[in-house]
Amino acid sequence: MFRNTYDSDNTVFSPQGRLHQVEYALEAVKQGSAVVGLKSKTHAVLLALKRSTGELASYQQKMFRIDDHVGIGIAGLTSDARVLSNFMRQQAMGSRMVFNRAIPVNRLVNMMADKAQVNTQEYGRRPYGVGFLIIGQDQSGPHLYEFSPSGTAYEYYAMSIGARSQSAKTYLEKKYESFEDATLDELINHGLHALRETLQQDKELTNLNTSIGIVGPRGESEKGTAIKGGGAFRILQDDKVDVYLSRLEPKESTTTAAAPTGGDEDVAMDD
Repeated sequence: MFRNTYDSDNTVFSPQGRLHQVEYALEAVKQGSAVVGLKSKTHAVLLALKRSTGELASYQQKMFRIDDHVGIGIAGLTSDARVLSNFMRQQAMGSRMVFNRAIPVNRLVNMMADKAQVNTQEYGRRPYGVGFLIIGQDQSGPHLYEFSPSGTAYEYYAMSIGARSQSAKTYLEKKYESFEDATLDELINHGLHALRETLQQDKELTNLNTSIGIVGPRGESEKGTAIKGGGAFRILQDDKVDVYLSRLEPKESTTTAAAPTGGDEDVAMDD
């Protein structure tokens, strides 16, 4: 990937006006395992595909809780995700301490985008090699944002990032008009169908490699202790995912997987 020295620093523009260091960071996001996000009038949901380095290793964490009302799903370098997630937690905590209120989701996203953008402009730094899907809920309702290493952030009805994410986007584009009035269970079911599209043909979703993040009122399928405020961000893993996986319709044998953008065994990403 030699670029005639124009990729030696992120402040150097190529003759075509491109910043190759930023493009490399965007490629790192494409190598990470997939994350799918979608929202309705009442809920926002994240679904992530976790990777494992082998049979003797655990599955990597793909979701992080930022505040009671905000959570993220990552694709790319987990180490960079920890830095940015800690920054987001500091901003959320600062809002509660200074203003005694939860920080608005769009303000938190824009703060993080500003921080990431600085690394694409100053000498001696590199862009963060991680992308986020961010869900949250505030006075204006549930939100879903995508953040990229270039420092851009957009709000979506539904979105997917990571390896083979285009297959999930194709499913979401076909179904997104029904998401607004969907129940929580229906929303999760659509998300699992989209996430399954990113798998290789010989792989299946299990309670080991699938995690679900939810913000909004609790659904009928969520059992257990009450959640503070009823609209808090929570992560479902392991046995709690089984109830949703059991409702998935069998995968059609005629479905063909999209060409991979990154190998499933590449442990450099989502490490």
